[in-house]
Amino acid sequence: MAKVSHSIPVTPWRATSPWAFRPRMALPLVGGLISFGIGEGLLVAAHWGSAPWTVFAQGLSRQLHLSIGVATALISCAVLLAWLPLRERPGLGTLANLVLIATALDVTVILMGSHHSLVARVVFVVIGLEAVSLGSAFYLTTGLGPGPRDGLMTSVHRRLGISIVYVRAALEGSVLVVGWLLGGVVGVTTAVFAVSIGFLIGWNLKLVSKFAVKQQEAS
Repeated sequence: MAKVSHSIPVTPWRATSPWAFRPRMALPLVGGLISFGIGEGLLVAAHWGSAPWTVFAQGLSRQLHLSIGVATALISCAVLLAWLPLRERPGLGTLANLVLIATALDVTVILMGSHHSLVARVVFVVIGLEAVSLGSAFYLTTGLGPGPRDGLMTSVHRRLGISIVYVRAALEGSVLVVGWLLGGVVGVTTAVFAVSIGFLIGWNLKLVSKFAVKQQEAS
């Protein structure tokens, strides 16, 4: 098994505080979030089930008779409130997360359309998972503040000292079960995402860490 990083590595582009933006952070932050959104869009375009948090939103929307967008917003607000006892701090990356991921996701879904061959759908899932994982790894290493869901992951990791790989896997699995019980739609992609995303993020964090070392050696 490929080695994975169990924590967020320190990089040359890491901020000293969640609002201390510098130009060298722009590419890891913006590129990472857009990659994340494109990955989510490809998973949607595959039409084999949504990511676990989307399943949760679907189930909540059915139970409360709300649109999935409103349900997603409510979940994000609830998760942000959960940050308080964990002392997670929002930052520029938190705000950018809310805008860039949603925009990239919508644009990707529109461009990809809805009718694809079996091979194309498999490719969408594989590339989508890697795009989400790599995007997460890059934007999290900027230290500019995570999005609501990633913030829950990083704060639990920091407070309890549990590997970020296992924290993410546990969170995805938990919201998947709750979403399914509430009536959310589960598919092959959902199961694959829940099982693999924690390890994929850990693997990509390791790649980003090696890239950062090469950047430091070259400077």
